[in-house]
Amino acid sequence: LYFVGYSKLVFEKEGVYLHTNAKRSNQDTTIPGFIRIVERVSCASPIDTIFTVSSKRGVEDTNFDPGYEPDWAVISTVKRDRVREHPPWSFSLPLSELYSLRRSRFSLGRNFLVFTSRGGHPLPPLHFHRGGTRELLRALQHYIILAPSPVDGRLFLAYPHDSGALSQSFDELHLFDDGSSDLVSRFIQDPYATTFGGFSKVTNFFRGALRPPDSPFHSRGPQDHHGPPSADDEPGFELITCGVELGPKPDVTRGQPLDKWEEFLDPEGRVKDPQQIKELVFRGGITPSLRKDVWKFLLGFYPWNSTVKEREDILRMKTDEYFRMKVQWKSVSEEQEMRNSLLRGYRSLIERDVSRTDRHNTFFSGNDNPGLALLNDVLMTYCMFNFDLGYVQGMSDLLAPLLFVTQNEVESFWCLTGFMEMVHQNFEESQEAMKQQLLQLSLLMKALDPELLDYLDSQDSGSLCFCFRWLLIWFKREFSFEDILSLWEVLWTRLPCENFHLLMAASILESQRGEFIGSDHDFNTILKHINELTMKLDLQTVLRGAEANYLQLACCKELPVKVQEVIGLYVPPSPDDETSPESESHEMQ
Repeated sequence: LYFVGYSKLVFEKEGVYLHTNAKRSNQDTTIPGFIRIVERVSCASPIDTIFTVSSKRGVEDTNFDPGYEPDWAVISTVKRDRVREHPPWSFSLPLSELYSLRRSRFSLGRNFLVFTSRGGHPLPPLHFHRGGTRELLRALQHYIILAPSPVDGRLFLAYPHDSGALSQSFDELHLFDDGSSDLVSRFIQDPYATTFGGFSKVTNFFRGALRPPDSPFHSRGPQDHHGPPSADDEPGFELITCGVELGPKPDVTRGQPLDKWEEFLDPEGRVKDPQQIKELVFRGGITPSLRKDVWKFLLGFYPWNSTVKEREDILRMKTDEYFRMKVQWKSVSEEQEMRNSLLRGYRSLIERDVSRTDRHNTFFSGNDNPGLALLNDVLMTYCMFNFDLGYVQGMSDLLAPLLFVTQNEVESFWCLTGFMEMVHQNFEESQEAMKQQLLQLSLLMKALDPELLDYLDSQDSGSLCFCFRWLLIWFKREFSFEDILSLWEVLWTRLPCENFHLLMAASILESQRGEFIGSDHDFNTILKHINELTMKLDLQTVLRGAEANYLQLACCKELPVKVQEVIGLYVPPSPDDETSPESESHEMQ
């Protein structure tokens, strides 16, 4: 067809890939390309907006790998041995013909979108290796309305902005008693009164459909702001909205380390006020000479209410149990181990990790160091204690400071089990807990600094996966060995909430705001900058910022429920409250 007019490029994103189904090893399974939104103006059609996807030859791909050696660098750049030529490919679709899009997660940090035409034909899934799905969705919203499906939180239906088309849709669905054309006109003239007065009977689906095009859309309905998320929800796809005004960030001061211990014990050796101890540790840490004693309580080796005599019995019992488990793997012969690939794999991985863990510390430096032998033995014994989890890379980083402080094989082992109770989900193969924590970090950033989050989202598909290592081993690689001792004892108090480490991550991101906002950093550059923060962060500044973040959020009276849940402020309503006349009146209001 002969086209008279002009075209305007309104959006373009590279790093878009097709994943083929090729199984033979001599064929590539990903084909690089880019996506564009083009606005066309002609005599026949005043404005016709289309999106186009085309192939692009490239020699470099970016693969997410949370176990990348040696620093959990989150991505690794893979160079192909030779450039493979792909046949050129391209497809396009007018936005007026777009019926729906589905936003799904392929793996942590990777999104793909599936577009379906009004004819019911899905286009090939588009994989965004370098992020950018949120940018694309925002650009699309200038031309169409994307309404979350009432039956599938990941599915969004496309509607034109034209009020006539909306009116026709209302008529066909028979959802309103009054005329839909009048409803639409009233909505356009007075959206607030119409929405709150007339749409109370409408499903969340149409609340999304009638949301103004410039407002961010989300996949959850208003009822979700009054209760916890469903267990069936998939955390990786939620489009986050906050929309609250926070007050000023308060000034926070740190305290002095806990430097006395005996005065907090009663005559029989019980800790008189465990909460006071935790608050003092959270505020200022612990004097190094007292760590060996206090850590055993923070990590559950000893109960807070145990007497001196009871602690002697506990130590004797735990010592016997430890050596029984140690004998289990020590007594396995080489011939037996040859038939036990799982144990053999654990041993190999532990030996490799022990040889590189904290070798700059005198307790673990040098060859044939007894500290390394203890590190190896404790980790192998932990495999016997928790064989389902076994050993996962990073666990040696958690044990080394415990062994350094306790200087005792048995005590460090049981302290490790207490520490792992807090973080074991980080090392599970599914990585669901890590995905959830990254989502929770996004929720916090959306409330604390939405502009910074939007910038990072545009480079990272909203997953913040360059913070993966921070959360996996609780900032072990980011601070000095001595700072880690101070940091972990603060986090073990679980004050002011169990997710204080997420508030710390938000504090670090906020401290780098000036580096990111206004820059042209891509994902790899951001990741490089984040990794280069190692040993350059001031721990006390980060802790003050994290506590200030908590206090700032806690003072907000209209804080969304999901953010309240992250920082431990959400209190579910009791069944009596839900059925009381007062609650019904409040809900009606």
